[in-house]
Amino acid sequence: MSAVTLFQVSNISSSTTQEKLHEFFSIKSIDLKSVGDSKQSAVVTFEKPSSAGTALMLTGGTLDAEQLHITSDVEHHDHREQSHHSSLPIEQSDKPRAGIAAEYLAKGYKLHDQILQRAIEIDNKQGISKRFLDYMRGLDTTIGQKALGPDQTVSGRVQSTLKSAHTRAKTIDQQQGYSKIAHEYYSKAISSPFGRSVLDFYTSTSKQVLDIHEEARRMADHHAIHSTSTDAAGPVAQPSIAAQASPTVV
Repeated sequence: MSAVTLFQVSNISSSTTQEKLHEFFSIKSIDLKSVGDSKQSAVVTFEKPSSAGTALMLTGGTLDAEQLHITSDVEHHDHREQSHHSSLPIEQSDKPRAGIAAEYLAKGYKLHDQILQRAIEIDNKQGISKRFLDYMRGLDTTIGQKALGPDQTVSGRVQSTLKSAHTRAKTIDQQQGYSKIAHEYYSKAISSPFGRSVLDFYTSTSKQVLDIHEEARRMADHHAIHSTSTDAAGPVAQPSIAAQASPTVV
């Protein structure tokens, strides 16, 4: 897809590199210039129209201790990409904006609560994509059937049997093989004692800023545990998709 969206980003720290901006955004191209002795500005080009809503949502986000100011000379309306064929079960553009905000927080970026509220408002306005809803509900059913038997869902069974018992969750994981069935964050999260909360977060537009912070903590904990187990396993161990991927503007 050709580049379609231009944004101006100002108040960039002098220590911020193009690489860091590429990590913060999903950028097709960037023109980074110095402004005085301590700041920089940039004109960035995104590849997808759906980048617009998320990019503007992130204005005020902190990168290298400076709050980024993100603007555009063109009015942008929040919308989702049309359904398309892909080898991936979901893409970043399929995710709810609240989920993307949680990814940024989990990676250590600082987003003020006003930004998180913007994410919630965007989701309330445009809803959750059907592709993402189908993906999450499919995980709930598929993992439940494989681990617990026919007509079972992980969210229903795990919540009733584990409620807040992490020790019991680990035992069931060993017995039923959740970790072998669940290959990335969403699967593992749904398989956890917080499965019902995770499903509700991603399949409902009814949420508060606190819910985004809680999901970010779940993500950060997952990444920390995965990193620890990867280090213990040695260089042969391969990181999961969730551990590798940085949040991107879509």
